[in-house]
Order: sequence, then C-alpha cells, then structure tokens
Amino acid sequence: MNTKVNIAGIEWKNPVTTASGSFGSGMEYSEFVDLSKLGAVTTKGVSNIPWTGNPTPRIAETYGGMLNAIGLQNPGAEVFIERDIPFLKKYDTKIIVNVCGKTTEDYIDVVERLAETDVDMLEINISCPNVKEGGIAFGQNSCAVEAITKEVKKRAKQPIIMKLSPNVTDITETAKAAEAGGADALSLINTLTGMKIDIYKRKFVLANKTGGLSGPAVKPIAVRMVNQVANAVKLPIIGMGGIMSGEDALEFIMAGAMAVAVGTANFINPTATLEVITEIENYMRKYNIEDIKELIGCVNRI
Repeated sequence: MNTKVNIAGIEWKNPVTTASGSFGSGMEYSEFVDLSKLGAVTTKGVSNIPWTGNPTPRIAETYGGMLNAIGLQNPGAEVFIERDIPFLKKYDTKIIVNVCGKTTEDYIDVVERLAETDVDMLEINISCPNVKEGGIAFGQNSCAVEAITKEVKKRAKQPIIMKLSPNVTDITETAKAAEAGGADALSLINTLTGMKIDIYKRKFVLANKTGGLSGPAVKPIAVRMVNQVANAVKLPIIGMGGIMSGEDALEFIMAGAMAVAVGTANFINPTATLEVITEIENYMRKYNIEDIKELIGCVNRI
C-alpha cells in the first residue's frame, strides 16, 4: 500500500501535514506526536522581524469551530532559523515554512534568508484575514496574487506553495493568478473572516473585532473550493479546513487535494494528525486501494 505523494518534486511519506498556526514548529507537540510519522510539518508564520500580534482577547469559541485574531505573532526569521530548523531536522519529515509579511519586500526578505537553509518547501501566506495590513490585500486581488507570486518565485530556492484566501467571490481566479505567477503548489483554504459579539457586555468578543473562523464549520466550504480549484488549475493542492478525522481528509483528497493539513483539531486532540494518517490507511486496506493516487480527485473522474 503506497501513501507517498510527490508535490512539486518533494516526496512526502504520506499526504498529511499540519496547518500553519496550529502546531507551532512542532516543539510543543513532540511529546505527543512522533513528528517523523508526518508527511510534513508546516510551521507557524515566520516574518522578517518579530511580530507581537494583535491585542487580547484574540481567541473565541464558536459553534463548530473557533475564531482567532492572533495576528501571526512570532519571534522572527532569525530566531526561527537558529532554533526551530535544527529542532525539526532531528525528525524524518519534510519541513514547510509558512512565510508572512506586510509588504512584498517583507516576504522577499524571509524567502531570501531561508534560501540557504535546509527546509523543503515554503508556504506563502498572502491571505491572513486578521492582519490589518498586507495579507488580506494581497490575497483578495488576483493581480496582486500574480505579482507577489512572481517576485517570491524569482528569489526562492525551494518550491513555493501559495496559500489562498476563501474571502473572495471566485477562488479560481486567485488560483489561476498564482499559477500564472509561477507557483509550484497551492494550499487552501485559509480561515473565513468572522465576528462574535458578547450580548451581555454589548461589545466585540475579539479586540480585533474580526478574526479567522476555522474548524468543522468551514469544512463543506473548503471541500467545495478545493474541488473548484482542482478543476481550474494544474497545480498540486494541499487541502485544509475543518479536518477532524480520516474521513474528513479523504473528502478533500477525493475532491482533488494531493495532501491535507490538519489545523484546529490539534487544539482539541494533540494526536489528531496521527489518527488521520491511520484512518486513511485503514480505509485503503478496507477498500483494497493500493495507491493513494487512486483516490486523488476521483470524484472528478466519474
């Protein structure tokens, strides 16, 4: 039984990674999860300088999910390169670094610093809905998506994955723009912009007012968007959005995703990624699927 997938020339042992922002760089989870069993680890967003993130409160529970307005808090590229990469290299897994910025120059700075490091892929976060500058403007405008993809691709030594925003009228337009800009792969979806109000305090629950909605509530939208993009471009897709089980992951794979990322589930169940891998393997055994490729996009072949 073969669960290996090849994304932009990088072979993963299985199609499961972590969604950026839900797993740190794996340090916090390494006592619960053998990182070597994951297809890849996708890190929290890394910026060129330290970001303090948004003011608190910045997390809120919702029906079937959560809102976050963390604002991509991180210690910056220098600390990440010195501390996190050596930690991750101890494990037999692929390393995907999520790159964030507020300007094109910010992204380029991080990409150039990572060029000589031993990481496997870069996920370019142009679509974060809770950063006031930068991400949302890039991610919602097709021309901007193509332009920043071209600029990053010129400098990147590793394959680049452009992370798409669902907060658009037609996600296939931004997917095509990323493809035209030279992206090696796509990941989708990022969180949906949401809001929660405390009716007793008569005020916004999040200090940022809005935040990114993730969790099971977004999964049907995410599966639909992955399927649309799979039919619109030729790039490999990493699908994400509310995956809690192997069954959820298989929906994304059958919709056209070559790999999947587990996010919010990690907060509820630290071993969620391993369980998803096991459940995919059990499904393949039960239904005599010899190769995961038989399942990728299978609903589109009917």
